[in-house]
This record gives sequence, C-alpha cells and structure tokens, in this order.
Amino acid sequence: MNTSQQPKPGDIAWIDLTVANAGDVREFYHEVVGWTPAPVSMGDYDDFNMLIPAEGKPAAGICHAKGVNAGLPPQWLIHIVVEDLEKSVTKCQALGGEIIADRRKADGTGCCVIRDPGGAVAALYQT
Repeated sequence: MNTSQQPKPGDIAWIDLTVANAGDVREFYHEVVGWTPAPVSMGDYDDFNMLIPAEGKPAAGICHAKGVNAGLPPQWLIHIVVEDLEKSVTKCQALGGEIIADRRKADGTGCCVIRDPGGAVAALYQT
C-alpha cells in the first residue's frame, strides 16, 4: 500500500474489509495482529481505520456493511488506482467484468467496486 506519497495509477492505494459486525471484527484484528482502531465517523455510526501501533499510520479499514458499503462481500477489498475511472469501468464491462457497487465520488475522487471475469472483487479508485 502506497501511504508515503500520492498514489499512482496501478498502485494499491487502500485495503478495507466490510462486514456486518465491524466492532467485533475490529477487536479481532486488534487482538490478533495488534492494529490500533481509530474511529471514522460515518454520521450515525463509526467505521474504523486500523493503525500500525509503532507508526500510527493506517494499515487498513474495517467498515460496517451499511450505507454505501451495503451489499459488499465480506472480504478484504483492495482499491487499485486508475487514471480515468469512467474509461476503466467501460473496459471492465467490455472485457466481461461487472459492476457490483455503483460509482461513488467525493472530494474529487471516485470509486467503483467491480467483479472480474474470474470472480474476484476489487475497487477501482481515481484520485
């Protein structure tokens, strides 16, 4: 994960996990790997950045399966940086992939969760 500089196309910019019981899973990873949870307000609930203790840098996110994350599979999801989100989404579909979570845009960035022809899920992310 590229955390020291602006991610470039092709980089894995982020990884997160969306589950129904984010609080329990947050505690699991806190106990098993030592990540320190930091709440991220989502309005009426918190998702979590999981921090590397010695560095205080985010390693991953653990999210509730609600709001924009409702319907995402309970698996670790990589966010791959693309230069042009719309172009990548069009190519994904043309090559047998599918959109499983519609495009989201915030603060000049965009994200779309896809399933590739082999069945694997990833997010395309435009900075």
